[in-house]
Amino acid sequence: MQRILVLDSGREWGGGTNSLLELLRRIDRARFDVTACFYHDYARGQGSSISRELAALGIPFVRLPSRRQPLWAKLAKEVVRGVLAWHRGWRNRAVFAIERAWRIRPRAAAIATQLRQGQYDLLYLNNQPSSNLEGYLAGEMTGVPVVQHCRIDATLNAVEVAAANRVARAIICVSQGVADSLRRQGIDDDRLVVVHNAIDGAEPLPAPLPLPDIPPGALVVGTVGQLVKRKSVDDLLRAVQKVGADDATALQGGRARNALLAVADGGTATAAPAANMGMALHLLVVGEGPEHVALATLAESLDIAGQVHFAGFQPQPLPWLAAMDIFVLASGKEGLPRVILEAMLLGKPVVAARAIGSTELVVDGETGLLYDHGDTDGLAAHLARLGADPALRERLGANGHARVLAEFSIERYVAGVEAVLVAGA
Repeated sequence: MQRILVLDSGREWGGGTNSLLELLRRIDRARFDVTACFYHDYARGQGSSISRELAALGIPFVRLPSRRQPLWAKLAKEVVRGVLAWHRGWRNRAVFAIERAWRIRPRAAAIATQLRQGQYDLLYLNNQPSSNLEGYLAGEMTGVPVVQHCRIDATLNAVEVAAANRVARAIICVSQGVADSLRRQGIDDDRLVVVHNAIDGAEPLPAPLPLPDIPPGALVVGTVGQLVKRKSVDDLLRAVQKVGADDATALQGGRARNALLAVADGGTATAAPAANMGMALHLLVVGEGPEHVALATLAESLDIAGQVHFAGFQPQPLPWLAAMDIFVLASGKEGLPRVILEAMLLGKPVVAARAIGSTELVVDGETGLLYDHGDTDGLAAHLARLGADPALRERLGANGHARVLAEFSIERYVAGVEAVLVAGA
């Protein structure tokens, strides 16, 4: 049996966390003995955490010590940023050297201790090289093979590239775009293995969640994810404002159509008024993060606060996705976004910015629509077009659903990762 130590250096729940749990839920326990190592026991909403989720799977959880930044390191970085403000490259290298001294090297020593004490055969890193450097150093210190799972389009410095090429047996890339990006940055081609993210298409699909704060018949555009700058939710807010009241009469929301089907089945109610078939676009934002206040303020300044609904973090986002007519991912930096797979599985048309990963899932004009990242006019035009054409939404959603089932099965994902783990040891 192969003993594997999983290292995840994340601080918050995200798509990479869900994909890791999908793997651990199905990994062959007769072949792999897994222990998971984290710095933070981060929460999954109010009722759970990563340690509880792993305990439910029978996976041992180890919490590594997480040091507070010492005063000398904080002061040294401030001095460096001031003295080298005129040269970005030198400034970044100096700050990185300070980070290596106070944080990365001590963490590497702690991970090396875990590897020796547990007599592990493999160290599996579940983020990307620039956030897992201590794992590479620990593997090098102990001679334990390292496999990296790179879940985003990462930007690496020379030290990180050298460490990956020196230590990693394999780097699992969640998309061909991630592999191409790492290759361009200097990662050896023979270390790169593409295993696409996936989703379980056999699970029953959830019913749409009731949205009492949104008028029946409104066109519901939604997004799901952490509210951080990288996700560019501000672009989505600006696009919603651009669609504007002039386009509202052409928008046809799916929730009104569902209501018509429901009353027809009962036979006692009349159809909703035609006016309900043309109401303003409403935006549903599912997720939490440091940009929440800024986004709420932006919605106020754009005079669309009444059309924007912040649902916060939801441990079970699929019922919220099911309530949307259109799903949007405005991020310009991804790996292979699991949330797009979820939206496609639910038959939702997807509008996405052209980014690594998103463009491998969304076939423009077939399973959704693409636009250039930051082009809020282009995004608004797509929303207006889809809002006015329910048949197009239905066709794109059906095509996306079929593509997920055919090409992104959970069985293919797990088998692909297991094969790399076996070869990596």
